[in-house]
Amino acid sequence: MSEVKPGFARDWVEFFDPKDPTEIFKCDLTWLTSYWMCIYGDGCKGVFKSQPYGGCCTEGAMYSDKADELRTEAIAAQLSSQIWQFHSHAQSKKPGGKVRVSETDEDGERKTRRVEDGCIFLNRKDHQAPGYTGSFGCVLHHFALQENKHFVDTKPDVCWQLPLRRSFERREVGEREYSVTVIGEYERLSWGDGGEDFDWYCTSNTDAHIGKEPVYIANKFELQKLMGEKAYAELAKRCDLRMAGIRDAQARSLPLFVIQHPATLAAARK
Repeated sequence: MSEVKPGFARDWVEFFDPKDPTEIFKCDLTWLTSYWMCIYGDGCKGVFKSQPYGGCCTEGAMYSDKADELRTEAIAAQLSSQIWQFHSHAQSKKPGGKVRVSETDEDGERKTRRVEDGCIFLNRKDHQAPGYTGSFGCVLHHFALQENKHFVDTKPDVCWQLPLRRSFERREVGEREYSVTVIGEYERLSWGDGGEDFDWYCTSNTDAHIGKEPVYIANKFELQKLMGEKAYAELAKRCDLRMAGIRDAQARSLPLFVIQHPATLAAARK
């Protein structure tokens, strides 16, 4: 199917952080109550046609801060050649040295290394080697499954957050200033100019709006990490009410006064 055009209207909700009355959460209900799901390995075409099994991992992952980089390196040190295709590329040239999984890009930002036109943690499709039993896709994700952990604990921040997007704003009201945490969709536009070069992208594509649960439920753990459990509970209440209103309107054939994600609507009509 096709990708819906960007820039469509959205419903937003705002509420104070239950833990701090000077903090406001601004959340995109249109996205959070959509039925998007990750379809990597099951229909994902990759952001570039030349790498259909690369997903959104072809450019490597930007670290959010030094702690994110150190945590990723610590996880990398636990990986074996049995599950990681590029294990040998990551080993230090000096005995006892740290793994070589990070690099600095042209803008001076730290990120995961690119090896053979993709992230060093991306196992390529159909790779075979003596003793290798890994699957294609992110080895950090596979490692989490192997260790019975959530991938939040094994992936760089940007990787486990996508396609959720947390950003921050400042709002002045009179002489008061509030911090606003925005929880929304990491849509194509969020990638800046680089997003225009993608051959395919999932969040606005009907192929990926086939989830059994809306985003705010399916990605509960990630949202709790981004917002805190109490703030997430407030968000969930508002999403629950919205979903109930949509179901009631549909049952009675009433016109909807909420904005639904156009990719979810289009997917439902297929």
